Amino acid sequence: MELAHSLLLNEEALAQITEAKRPVFIFEWLRFLDKVLVTANRVDVKEKQKKLVEQLTGLISSAPGPPTRKLLAKNLATLYSIGDTFTVFQTLDKCNEIIKSKDDTPAYLPTKLAAVACVGAFYDKMGRMLGSSFPDTINNMLKALKSAESQGRGEILLSLQKVLCGLGGAAASCHRDIYKNARSLLTDRSMAVRCAVAKCLLELQNEAVFMWTTELENVATLCYKALEGSNYGVRVEVAKLLGTVMATALLPKHASVMRQNVKRATLEEVLELMATGFLRGGSGFLKSGGEMLKGGGSVSREVRVGITQAYVVFVTTLGGQWLERNFATFLSHVLDLVSHPRATQTHVEAVYSRRCVSFMLRATLGGLLGEKAQIAAGKEICQAISKQMRAVEAVVNDISGENKAGAADVSASQHVMVCALKELGSLVQSLSATASPLIQEPSIGLLETVTSVLLHPSMAARLAAAWCLRCVAVALPYQLTPLLDRCAERINSLKSSPEAVSGYSFAMAALLGGVHQCPLGIPHSKGKLVVSIAEDLLRTAAQNSRLSLQRTQAGWLLLGALMTLGPSLVRYHLPKMLLLWRNVFPRSQKELEAEKARGDAFTWQVTLEGRAGALCAMRSFVAHCPELLTEDVIRRLMTPIECAMTMMSHVPAIIKVHGAHLKASAAMVRLRLYDILALLPPKTYEGSFNALLRELVAEFTLTDNSANTTTSLLRSLCHYDDSVLMGSWLQETDHKCIEDQLQPNSASGSGALEHDPSSIYLRVPVGEAIPGPLPLGVSVIDASVALFGVVFPHVSFKHRLQMLDHFAECIKQAKGVRQQAVQLNIFTAVLSALKGLAENKSTLGPEEVRKSALALVMGALDNPNPILRCAAGEALGRMAQVVGEATFIARMAQTSFDKLKSARDVVSRTGHSLALGCLHRYVGGIGSGQHLKTSVSILLALAQDGSSHEVQTWALHSLALIVDSSGPMYRGYVEPTLSLVLTLLLTVPPSHIEVHQCLGRCLGALITTVGPELQGNGATISTIRSSCLVGCAIMQDHSDSLVQAAAISCLQQLHMFAPRHVNLSSLVPCLCVHLCSPHLLLRRAAVACLRQLAQREAAEVCEYAMSLAKRGGDNNTIHLNITETGLEGVLFGMLDRETDRKLCSDIHDTLGHMLSSLAVEKLSHWLKLCKDVLAATTDVGAPVVFEVEKDEEDSEKKDEMDDDSMFTGLGEDDKSKPSVAPRWVTRVFAADCLCRIILLCENDKAHFDLAAARSAQAKNPKGDQLVLHLSDLIRMAFMAATDHSNQLRMAGLQALEDIIKKFASVPEPEFPGHVILEQYQANVGAALRPAFSPDTPSDITAKACQVCSTWIGSGVVSDLNDLRRVHNLLVSSLDKVQAGKGSSSQLYSESATTMEKLAVLKAWAEVYVVAMNIKKDAESKPAKPVQSGEDDDDEDDMGADVLPPDSLITLVQPELPSLSRLWLAMLRDYALLTLPAEFSSQLPPDGGAFYTPETIDTARLHYRSSWAPVLHAVALWLSSTEFGAAEEKEDVPSALSKAPAISQAASSTTKSFEESVKDRMHLMLGVSIEFLCFPRPEEPIHNVMSCLHALFTLLASPCAKIHIAEDQLLAVELLNVLHRLLLTRDPPAVQLQVTAVVQETIRAAQDHLQRQKAGKGKEEEGEKDSQPSLGEGADTGELVPGKSLVFAAMELLVFILVRHLPQLNARVKESPSHVPLRPQRLPEESARLVANTVSILAELPSLCSPAGSMTILPTVLFLITGVLRETALKTADNSVPVTVTAALQGIKTIITSPLALVEGMQTQWSGLVRSGLASVLENSQPEESRPDMDEVSMLTAITLFLLSASNELVGVIVLQKGCMDRFRNALNSSDPWVQARCYQLLLSVFQHSSRALSTPYIHALAPLMVEKLKAVERSRPGTAAELQAVQEGIRVLENLVGMGEEQNRVQLLALLVPTLISYLLDENAISSAPQVSRGLHEFALQNLMRIGPLYPAAFKTVIGAAPELKIRLESAILANQASSRAKAAARLAQPQVQAAPTIKLKTNFF
Repeated sequence: MELAHSLLLNEEALAQITEAKRPVFIFEWLRFLDKVLVTANRVDVKEKQKKLVEQLTGLISSAPGPPTRKLLAKNLATLYSIGDTFTVFQTLDKCNEIIKSKDDTPAYLPTKLAAVACVGAFYDKMGRMLGSSFPDTINNMLKALKSAESQGRGEILLSLQKVLCGLGGAAASCHRDIYKNARSLLTDRSMAVRCAVAKCLLELQNEAVFMWTTELENVATLCYKALEGSNYGVRVEVAKLLGTVMATALLPKHASVMRQNVKRATLEEVLELMATGFLRGGSGFLKSGGEMLKGGGSVSREVRVGITQAYVVFVTTLGGQWLERNFATFLSHVLDLVSHPRATQTHVEAVYSRRCVSFMLRATLGGLLGEKAQIAAGKEICQAISKQMRAVEAVVNDISGENKAGAADVSASQHVMVCALKELGSLVQSLSATASPLIQEPSIGLLETVTSVLLHPSMAARLAAAWCLRCVAVALPYQLTPLLDRCAERINSLKSSPEAVSGYSFAMAALLGGVHQCPLGIPHSKGKLVVSIAEDLLRTAAQNSRLSLQRTQAGWLLLGALMTLGPSLVRYHLPKMLLLWRNVFPRSQKELEAEKARGDAFTWQVTLEGRAGALCAMRSFVAHCPELLTEDVIRRLMTPIECAMTMMSHVPAIIKVHGAHLKASAAMVRLRLYDILALLPPKTYEGSFNALLRELVAEFTLTDNSANTTTSLLRSLCHYDDSVLMGSWLQETDHKCIEDQLQPNSASGSGALEHDPSSIYLRVPVGEAIPGPLPLGVSVIDASVALFGVVFPHVSFKHRLQMLDHFAECIKQAKGVRQQAVQLNIFTAVLSALKGLAENKSTLGPEEVRKSALALVMGALDNPNPILRCAAGEALGRMAQVVGEATFIARMAQTSFDKLKSARDVVSRTGHSLALGCLHRYVGGIGSGQHLKTSVSILLALAQDGSSHEVQTWALHSLALIVDSSGPMYRGYVEPTLSLVLTLLLTVPPSHIEVHQCLGRCLGALITTVGPELQGNGATISTIRSSCLVGCAIMQDHSDSLVQAAAISCLQQLHMFAPRHVNLSSLVPCLCVHLCSPHLLLRRAAVACLRQLAQREAAEVCEYAMSLAKRGGDNNTIHLNITETGLEGVLFGMLDRETDRKLCSDIHDTLGHMLSSLAVEKLSHWLKLCKDVLAATTDVGAPVVFEVEKDEEDSEKKDEMDDDSMFTGLGEDDKSKPSVAPRWVTRVFAADCLCRIILLCENDKAHFDLAAARSAQAKNPKGDQLVLHLSDLIRMAFMAATDHSNQLRMAGLQALEDIIKKFASVPEPEFPGHVILEQYQANVGAALRPAFSPDTPSDITAKACQVCSTWIGSGVVSDLNDLRRVHNLLVSSLDKVQAGKGSSSQLYSESATTMEKLAVLKAWAEVYVVAMNIKKDAESKPAKPVQSGEDDDDEDDMGADVLPPDSLITLVQPELPSLSRLWLAMLRDYALLTLPAEFSSQLPPDGGAFYTPETIDTARLHYRSSWAPVLHAVALWLSSTEFGAAEEKEDVPSALSKAPAISQAASSTTKSFEESVKDRMHLMLGVSIEFLCFPRPEEPIHNVMSCLHALFTLLASPCAKIHIAEDQLLAVELLNVLHRLLLTRDPPAVQLQVTAVVQETIRAAQDHLQRQKAGKGKEEEGEKDSQPSLGEGADTGELVPGKSLVFAAMELLVFILVRHLPQLNARVKESPSHVPLRPQRLPEESARLVANTVSILAELPSLCSPAGSMTILPTVLFLITGVLRETALKTADNSVPVTVTAALQGIKTIITSPLALVEGMQTQWSGLVRSGLASVLENSQPEESRPDMDEVSMLTAITLFLLSASNELVGVIVLQKGCMDRFRNALNSSDPWVQARCYQLLLSVFQHSSRALSTPYIHALAPLMVEKLKAVERSRPGTAAELQAVQEGIRVLENLVGMGEEQNRVQLLALLVPTLISYLLDENAISSAPQVSRGLHEFALQNLMRIGPLYPAAFKTVIGAAPELKIRLESAILANQASSRAKAAARLAQPQVQAAPTIKLKTNFF
């Protein structure tokens, strides 16, 4: 392939390759040329032009395939437009010659077509440059058109389109000719030709004025004819033509119209013309006169659907503003269509016409108008409805009967009503909360208008009105409860009107069905209201025969709707319901018999309707309340159901007696029965299988049904992938709802509410706008088929065989059309049964059953109906899956192989090839591996059968299935398959779209099979890869959008496996163009692909998309509005237009990926995008899409912009496409994006630091920091938070909260002490205020409370008066909470109230916690002037208005008494709600303080989200008021006693204080422990932290300590729970807080023990031996796990230590795989944690009795010395790590414990101490592996042992030697710091009171010291540290001198004095000596001056003995005095400062 990449065709290479590969080679060369010509150097091109032209024109006559000829023509045209145009006329003539040629053989056809394509391309590219040659060319082509076959006709027409496009108005002379020739072909039998004509005429109408003036009617009639028998593609093209021509006729686009005074059409004329087509089809006006009188046939459906699309094109072309201005006319016109008798001849036709009109309204109104314009349109629709209703009322109330025609009007008006109401509902629902002006404005009176229709005489209109009300309630949930109440009140007051009973019950049912879409729900009492109304209706049904039918239906409908509210509500009414159900049906067989004899036609109708209703309510119950279906309930339901089954068999007899009009009611009963049985487990009705199956089989084999009704389920039971064979992909287009009418099964697409009123309350199926149940006849068959599938797997084999044989018999008996219908139904049932078997994993049965089934299926594989063949193939695959035996599968495969080898007819070849595909699909690669080779070879052969495109399609489809299911097993067949796919892509005519679609499927499957191998570089892989890319390129260029979609998904696969080889620079622009495609599937594919690309390479994707915008000047791109906002802008725009759920979610994901990878770099751009979307005004239709502010500075850029806009602005008038302001859904998404951007910036602190951001921007002006956009962020959050739309308000408040949290602590550099957010207080207050208005929904108020508490707690605002604004909002909500449960007007469910109240309490709790923290910080600071500012976010500035430190607390204080009560009540509720289900009987029957028993399940969730801060707050309050001791004294205010929990609190004051403490303790601990036992993984970590803080605070108070210490098991449990928490939660903060709680628990136990000891001590002062038994471990020393507090604490602490220092674990060391680790520095948080742990460990022995402590001490000491070993590492600044400090402190605590004094323990104790010291010694041994060990800490530990436990250690030689070694090493250390510390420690050892301890050390170490100090003379200290070491050493010597006895003093001084004198410098050297050396001199001199007077005699002796010393000393003294006295004074003062030891231990250990 690489050889093909050259400017000229490489002819040698071409000659060398095989014949088969040449077309691919040539195509690849043309592809290369296409890319390269545009970018190549013109000179190069001109040089080689001659040769190139030769090569290209040579290719024309080489019979190129369709894609090749297209590229060839394009390249030739490009070549001429770039190079010289001398020879272009020769080439044109040559092409014309070929076109004229008389050669009609098929072999010559490709050459002709290539010539035609070239001519088109020349004119397209060069247009008028080709001058006057066009008339000949055009005539030549028109001549050829007459004789051409269909492929030629299509190609010529498309070429003509290009010629017209290139020449524009210049070709006017030929316009008439083209029109005349082309119009006759609009009804061509080839659909591809019809499409081509439509495209050609569409191009023609741009210039040919006559088409939309004089010829307008003819064009319209032509289009109507073209639509007859059309397919989808033709409908789309013809609709485009018709709609555009009509729009042009109304508003011509051209100046030419102004010149010729043409008569312009009026709107009425144009609409009249289109209506003709809609109502009369293509039959014209005059001819149909006679037929009209006879009431001739109806319009063909294809025509009606096509014209519906044309209406939409017409309006879209005219644009949104036109629609706004003319909406009233348009509306009345389309509503007239549906009221016309010709549109509604039969019921199904009427439904179809309604659907068409609804589609017109939805597609125009929903897409083209902005929100304000939609509201205006809503008003118009309301007026239309009320006008109709007035007319209807006039007829209904006209008793005299003068108005005879009126009755017809009423029935016509019902259809108008349905369309108008349906659109009104959709409009309100899409506007959601933005629709409130429409509802609230009294002049419109929307609700009155809609409710008035509930009394319309027609049921369809009443149901539509009910549906519309449901839409209103879902959009504006605050309307739900009032509407329900209103309907209830009207039902009660209008009980005697049948319409009212029916209409208002419909409305109530619809509203109840909408509740599940309103998260806030409805009050629980409404359920009771509905039940009472329904009971009343059922009870009074029999009283009045005129009303009995309506009342019965209404009663049951309401009960069915009630069930949708779910188990929590239904539970209360279940007993009553079961009773009602039982009473509807006769109790026994006898009653049934008796009943048959009684009654007349009417009573039977009422009875049947009643029973159908009861069954329907049961079905609703089973579907919506599965939790309530206990065995007992099912048993009680079965009684009426079994009775219904028995009754079924009697019904035919009853119908015979009473007339056929009962049939519908009987069918309804059957439908309901099948429906409910399908939901129940089949085991429950096994006994009735026989009777039931008889009914079911009779139902779908049409035994008693004369109509040929077919089921609608077949499509859904067949595999989704087979849609290409069945045409069901139409369901994936934008026209789905009208295209459904054209599907072949009965009544397809005729769903309407009146077919089954119960659907008004059911959930709407996904993707539908409104429920559309099919007509009863179809629904019953559907239900029977579905139930058959459920029951079949449970039936015995014998019965299965009987049924299958019966099916074969039924098919044989039926003839013609009926046979087709019966067969379709039977097949659907069989498929349903096989699917059921597969799902149940059961088998089909023995041989005879299989045989019968196989015969049935094989018979259908050659049925002429393609859908049946599909079903048969699917059934075959499913059978293979269910049987699962290799022999059976082999037999099936073999049958098909044989058939395919012999058969020649299309039908059996297609059927059996699909059978092979299905076999592989269901058995998978392994099961069918042995047939793979045969299958593939057969299918590859079939796929090459050019004579039948149908065979090719089916064979390729099956091949794709096989490739998919075989996976890697197919790898060996990839190459032949690929080459076949490429060959076919290059040769099959593009008009055979299905073949190309299947080729696309094959290619995709092949790419998946090769998979990641595609990245390889081997020769075969590169060939495969380039073949795939060529295949994709061919499909990308195809004219059909489904094929293009397939190409995109193939490229997407390729990109997944081999991203480097997919060229994004060409793919991305292509995807961007597809985003505006009119085809949903193509848009979906493009977005799905973009989503994948954006995940990996977002930046590149955006760049390439922008390059498209820059190229936008080329006229070839379709209107793609990529502007400065880039692809992101386009995607945001799409969110406003698209309604498809999958598409929207992919757009969201794509934007999400782009945002996460790009937003931080391009902050301004993304923030601007979000801001433009959020700031969108909803001005009527104004085009306000993103206006981009241009920077004023770069003026050049501005000029460029102006030039561009000058050119582009001309063509696009803004009337053509006014873009709509972003809708609320998009704005919500933008607000979410805002939050995500803030979150993404978190990682870089510069985004949240104004000073840093400014300096960064100064350095790099391109860089961008979030903090610089703060005002925009606040503004966006404010706009969102104060919008109409509730969802947007939520998103806005969330954004506001995020902003406050992130920016609260950012300081304002210009005003020190202030924060940056302070200037936005007003905005925050204003954003929050509306959320607290009384009519705001609870969820928004709850969110706003959260924001309030965040704002108050953030410490941004320091001035109390400013805080008051927000604080008052919380105060007002608190009053609401105190109002108790029975608040007056409830709109939402009780759980919504719960949510709101809890949110308020949570907010207050958070504020209180912050306030207490501030107060605590202020108290713990030393009482210096407050000016330092508080450390809580630096909230104060210096100055006069400084707050007292407890500022915030003063705001909370007044509310505390009531708050604390409410908080406690809430915790009590929460505690009850967290009880496991088995304690549910203990819950209070009337609910808690804030929840009602009915809403308990939802309430739990609200409590779960708000209890933690409340717990913390209560803990703080309890500990600050000594457990409410202060509160007990006050009286309880009476106002509070309304709420029940609070009245309990009032009575509880009588309890003793201790009891209340105990209660509260139990509550707090219970809640905490319950939560910490098992925090759900999704619980936010701050809940865990709040809980731990609360425990800590609680245990800090004395009362609580006493409580927890008295009940030791409680403390043990707490510690166990905390241990478990540590196992599951990692964050260090949690672990630190856990240690704090543990510490408090241990302290509590210590205090308790002290109290016990004190008490004991007092009692038994006389007796001595009372002591030991106190404390854990008593006398034996045994600690019982589970009961021992110490044991629990040890467990937990050891866990922490081992977690952070795994080396401590002895087991790890013993394991063979252990590699000793070098100790690492612990991170700071871990270090603090370990330090805390160690200090708690050291406290534990104090809790034990002496025996107990001896049990744990070894472990404790082992761990502490271990910690010391692992963490004693040198630091750069010689600081001591916290862990080491803690370990040393711990060692000291343990060694100095009183245990040493307990008799009987001494030996154990001293053993322990010695072992401890031994471990330390061992650990401090110098090793190579531990060069950075901190000797100083180790020495300190050794010294601690020596000093504190001297008695135990005296005379232990081994230890003594070890200690001395360590000291010696330290003295010899090269590090002066170590020496200095060593001297200090030695000093403390030498000075120890026990001489027995110190003497050996003095003897051993003093000589070494003296030696060291003597050596200093030779190397004077060079650094301060070295100087200090020397000073410390001298100090030790001085002390030794002091300790020596008088007689030895001279010898000691003889060591010290000469050393000191040797440090003195001679007077000449002093001045030049370095600072440190001079320091040493002064230190020595000063010490000598001090020693002299201390020991005068000895000093004299020493000095006297050595005269040279004396001289040195004297000279130094003299020099010292000689310097001036002032200096001397100063200098003497200096060394003294120096002399003080400079190292202080942080903690004084000694």
